[in-house]
Amino acid sequence: MWGRRDRSTQVTCIACGETVARSDAREYDKHGDRYTRREKEFEYLCKSCYRDTDHQPRGDLETVLEESGAGQCDRSEFLARYTDLATESRHESER
Repeated sequence: MWGRRDRSTQVTCIACGETVARSDAREYDKHGDRYTRREKEFEYLCKSCYRDTDHQPRGDLETVLEESGAGQCDRSEFLARYTDLATESRHESER
């Protein structure tokens, strides 16, 4: 029998910030491997935001976002870093 997981009953949607019941949310794994569950904490999207997301493969998007400082620096610094990394990546793929 599966052991009971210690889950909070309320989670916060990373897209809109709304607090919803865990049962009304979908797990989001920024590493793209939701089946490897050990030592992991998931983020959540409310069902409405989940339906609005694009479910196509993202390539290295998450890595570029992390390297750009997403959520860790102000918007103008993040955008400058992201633009530099995205432009660099595009030039490398054209070679």
